Amino acid sequence: MRQTVLQKKWIVAFVLIIFLGVAWMGCSTTAKERQEGQPVTGEAKAGGELIGRYYFDDVRVPSELNYKPNDSFVYETPKFKAGIMRFSKWRVDVDSLIDFFTYNMEKDNWKLVNSFKGKESFLNFSKPDKTCLVKIYDNWIGTTTVEIRVGPLGEKM
Repeated sequence: MRQTVLQKKWIVAFVLIIFLGVAWMGCSTTAKERQEGQPVTGEAKAGGELIGRYYFDDVRVPSELNYKPNDSFVYETPKFKAGIMRFSKWRVDVDSLIDFFTYNMEKDNWKLVNSFKGKESFLNFSKPDKTCLVKIYDNWIGTTTVEIRVGPLGEKM
């Protein structure tokens, strides 16, 4: 009798382990699946190493950040792309992201207009025909979110 109860416990434990393993694998995604649907316009490499991807044609984003298509909106015409894109990753240093965007945006001919650093950090950039706002913030569970807004620059009157 005792052997039958022990066998049942082992069978239940084995089935539970199999179920959890299948559930865990079903929730994971591959890098290719994560990138599917991303409106990437190019990749930036240095020495063969991927250092970022271009979105909106000229806004470089670190390749470690995960694109959130359900939280993003892009309006595209033959001449212009505008919209909001959100990216996130768990446990990213906000200061390193600020340095990345400041360096790479200026390298790609964006002019830093102003920046605000605090619990939420904002970087405003402009080009002659468009503007870009980069918002970087952490939430309470440790996820860092980067929100990029690109739009046309209004004509001066």
